[in-house]
Amino acid sequence: MAIFDDMPPTRKPVHEIGADLALLSTDELRQRIDALRSEIARLEEEIEMKTSSKAAAERFFR
Repeated sequence: MAIFDDMPPTRKPVHEIGADLALLSTDELRQRIDALRSEIARLEEEIEMKTSSKAAAERFFR
């Protein structure tokens, strides 16, 4: 029995920054672009939530 049998397998990222794109089809490239756009939107939402929370806390503690 291996030591790490109980650990879930790690997922390979959809896209790695700087990865070689030469072997990908145009459909695969479009899929990566869609995935990256979704991730950007998720990150922007998180920034907005954190900014709102910080502003609310600053107003409360004035």
